[in-house]
Amino acid sequence: MILLLLAIGVGAGVLSGIFGIGGGIVVVPALIYLVKMTPQQAAGTSLAALVLPLGAAIGAATYYRAGHLQLMDALLIAVGMAAGAYFGAQIATNVDATVLRRAFALLMVGMAVKMWVG
Repeated sequence: MILLLLAIGVGAGVLSGIFGIGGGIVVVPALIYLVKMTPQQAAGTSLAALVLPLGAAIGAATYYRAGHLQLMDALLIAVGMAAGAYFGAQIATNVDATVLRRAFALLMVGMAVKMWVG
């Protein structure tokens, strides 16, 4: 189990470094299907992993040195994410797991279609 969780983290870290994604797109589905967590457990675990942003900080520093980081924008987004995470967690912990899983799937399909067509 430890190796599986580390592998999920490494995979999310690589994809985060390449595409700026991780928690919602990689970690949450991996925890649901590989570790057999409920959607709420997976979301909470993924969110807690963000509390230790060492990998993200190293990746962000690389983008910063290359001139590809808007620091003030990132800080504003972080403030918004903190508030949004609180309210999202309040909603998710009161929604049925099946409904939450299906809503997440719809979100991912919608984003994939939008990115595919432009």
